Amino acid sequence: MSFSSKVKSEICRFTDFSKKEAVAELSAIMKASGTLSLIGNKKISFRIITENPAIARLIFKLLKDHFNIHTKLMVKKSNSLKKNNVYIVHISEEMGIRNILKEVGVLKECDGIISIDYSIPKRIVGEEDCKKLYIRGAFLGGGSISNPEKTYHLEFVTHNEDYSRELSKIINDFGLNSKVIQRKSSFIVYVKEGEQIVDLLNIIGAHSSLLELENIRIMKEMRNNVNRLVNCETANLSKTVNAAVRQVESIKLIQREIGLSRLPKNLKEIAEIRLNFPDESLKELGQMLNPTVGKSGVNHRLRRIEKIAGELKREGR
Repeated sequence: MSFSSKVKSEICRFTDFSKKEAVAELSAIMKASGTLSLIGNKKISFRIITENPAIARLIFKLLKDHFNIHTKLMVKKSNSLKKNNVYIVHISEEMGIRNILKEVGVLKECDGIISIDYSIPKRIVGEEDCKKLYIRGAFLGGGSISNPEKTYHLEFVTHNEDYSRELSKIINDFGLNSKVIQRKSSFIVYVKEGEQIVDLLNIIGAHSSLLELENIRIMKEMRNNVNRLVNCETANLSKTVNAAVRQVESIKLIQREIGLSRLPKNLKEIAEIRLNFPDESLKELGQMLNPTVGKSGVNHRLRRIEKIAGELKREGR
């Protein structure tokens, strides 16, 4: 099961709603994944299609408990390559779908003319709890979340630009920073930062999934920190080894060209120690001197040796 399906199955377990809360959640689900059909004698029917059985059960229960409607629930094989089951909740004119669609804000009537309402009615999302349930319904109907092991991305697929911007505003009322982009004929409301996705999961009540995502975030951050430390240590070690090789080569050049005895006593002393201990650190080299010399002092002497070697090279050309 994908992480997205886990989140949806988890939040579908919450079904103890007031009528107002049920209307908010159904409104978002129906707008995101519903299909309105016109049939003979000006009758209409409505279908909600989902691949998640938990969502189908939730819709069936909400309609039965709050609208006293026993919908038709059908199951068929998907046309996709995976051949998953597809669950279809069908509500006909005889069941009272027209009145339900008006109540949940999918249809509106003006001067006797009925049309699709692409807005999010204020009466449905006037209270904070209803806003949360509307966001939850939008996620159940058209939302998805990527596997947090790979990336952080949560999105809602909508089919109307004005509606997508209203949905984004409702999400951002909770201090989030969702944005809207167009993808072909759809408008996507998305959240990308891991911390903001955690906050959104908290808003829709997916607390178990939230904890799982947080654990993954902590592990990923630990792995990243370890990798940074290892890379840093590797870079420093490489730098130290390269410097030691360069110092030894400079000392050998001086030894061949003029002999180490021509060097000042302090440089001759450190040169001989470096030749004998090519793998030791500057600090360890300094401790072998008598009297001992600090790391910066050793570094200064070896730089002077490299400078002398550089001058000999230029003279020998």
